[in-house]
Amino acid sequence: MRLGDHLALAVEPGAERVCLGVWRSGRWTPCPRARTLPPQARHDQCEECAALDRSRSVAADTRLDDPRPYALYLAWFGPGLCKVGITAAERGSARLLEQAAICFSFLGRGPLMAARRAESVLGTALGVPDRVTAAKKRAARDVPSSPDVRHAELRAVRDAAFAVPDWRDTLTPCPFEVVDHAAVFGLEPGPPRPAAAVTGLQPGTALGGTVEAVAGSDLYVRLPGAPGDVVLLDAHLVSGWPLTAATQSRPAPPMRPLSRAEEPPEPLF
Repeated sequence: MRLGDHLALAVEPGAERVCLGVWRSGRWTPCPRARTLPPQARHDQCEECAALDRSRSVAADTRLDDPRPYALYLAWFGPGLCKVGITAAERGSARLLEQAAICFSFLGRGPLMAARRAESVLGTALGVPDRVTAAKKRAARDVPSSPDVRHAELRAVRDAAFAVPDWRDTLTPCPFEVVDHAAVFGLEPGPPRPAAAVTGLQPGTALGGTVEAVAGSDLYVRLPGAPGDVVLLDAHLVSGWPLTAATQSRPAPPMRPLSRAEEPPEPLF
């Protein structure tokens, strides 16, 4: 979805949410058992398909023979919330867009195992994680920040990373260059303020509105006829449902009210 697009989706009465199977060798392999999935689940695979999908996964450390060069990066999600990670160098910023990083900077490039080791060393030395939950990203995203503030915090963490000696000899260092996604996501001049979040689609429900912002899998949708009503829809909750165009006569899916973020966290450095 792009900013300003009209979102219109509905689930037919009696429909079921089904496992999407496995993406392998450039094509989808359907779930052999056509397992059904809970409406509230953020995953779109059953346990068997998820295990098969991760059997050759860099993220799961089951594909350690990948010959491609990898990039080590620092990602910033909000005040006081950074992570260190790796991505295939050929993917550029795609992985950071998927993760909803508001801004990031590459630290170095090199072989997979060297990048993985550097990720572990820096995570321990700096006290930053290699994974950040969706809930923490959303809470941090709710706190407004200027480009100068977020770039300065990212620079401070990067400087601290380069003061750690145990990884720089195995990767080619990258200059400090910030890639900022705030405008791309629709978070400027300020982040959307959703009043509620969809907890899961249900048969016989529909949702329609204008897409105000998109950060990773999170869509901020302004409902028609309600100027102040923006709802948060995690696209992971949509996967696996057979969808049709939304109709006005159907009720909205279940939602829960959202509280506002309060005082921003302290900077990391």
